[in-house]
Amino acid sequence: MAGDGATAALVAALSQGAGVPGNHTVVRFHPLPPIEATAGERGFDVDQTNRSVVVDERVVVKWLTPPPPLPQPAPEIFAHLTAVGFTATALPYAALSAPSPGGTETLVALVTAYLPDATDGWEWCVDEAVAGRTAFAADLGRLAADLHAAMATPSPDFPDPVRTASPGEAWAARAGQALAEALALTDGEDGAWLAGHARTLSGLLEALGRVEATPLIRIHGDLHVGQTLRWREGYAVIDFDGNPTVAGADPFQPAARDLSQLRTSLEHVAQVAIRRRDADPARALAWAATARGVLLRAYREGLAAHGRPALLEESLLAPFEIEQECRELIYAARHLPRWRYAPMGVLRSRFPGDPRPHPAAVETVPPPAEEIA
Repeated sequence: MAGDGATAALVAALSQGAGVPGNHTVVRFHPLPPIEATAGERGFDVDQTNRSVVVDERVVVKWLTPPPPLPQPAPEIFAHLTAVGFTATALPYAALSAPSPGGTETLVALVTAYLPDATDGWEWCVDEAVAGRTAFAADLGRLAADLHAAMATPSPDFPDPVRTASPGEAWAARAGQALAEALALTDGEDGAWLAGHARTLSGLLEALGRVEATPLIRIHGDLHVGQTLRWREGYAVIDFDGNPTVAGADPFQPAARDLSQLRTSLEHVAQVAIRRRDADPARALAWAATARGVLLRAYREGLAAHGRPALLEESLLAPFEIEQECRELIYAARHLPRWRYAPMGVLRSRFPGDPRPHPAAVETVPPPAEEIA
């Protein structure tokens, strides 16, 4: 628990190169700053699947609860991003693992730098929505492009970082399963609405089965605005733990999967602004549409600047976005029931009382970039 001194003692041992408490195996990525065992520590007062503790206002230890079995994506990605010089993240220091009672090696904690004056996207981006500002979306698009270009760069950890495949039928099956699970878990009026639109949603997801060969890379896996911190030196992407509603997926995926989730999260921000900040619904939805377009253009330009435009297969965006809303409903049912209003609000706005696809669901040309007055 934050405040009992155990996390500070761990960080101090790591920073001094001493043996760490407990039966831990340590993988190091960067040297830690000097930390004393008496350093202060505090927790984060936010909804988290895991438990994070800040030590000395310089280091964050994320304790995974419960510790998942290895391998896990975060340590591998930390090592890779360190090797290729990607810095738009909280500097990774170490990963700790330990055997479970059953003997399986599990990931216990991740140790990273603390970013001063940082706020996550569910705070700063909602402020942007309420104010009607969309310039930030270009920064997010470039950040995502930089991340994907880094993921596509060879390293000792990922010597062959780009693959080409066309597992469209597998993607369609995965998306169809997500829709079926969302239907099973969503009750009441929302469940009835979802069931009434199931055929339309399924039809959009079936497009995944017709996708031709496309590049695959290691992706973030759970890229939304809440994973993008705005801090005193800009933006940083964090939390490379993967999607909590997906188990056993191939770690190599189209870049479009990350991008579709990041763009749909802007629509979730609009729903948060409507529900919690009394934003005008029409203006909030228009803001989201514009921000989505700004982000997509900046992402395209970012990939082109890296010489990697082929990483984005745009035909995947629309069906992946529908799949993501299904996964948001699954997450709400399993972990955070009050969140259901956000994905349902997005789906209702895309298919307003009509089973035919709303134009936003099949968007290929982004809206104008001008900000909402």
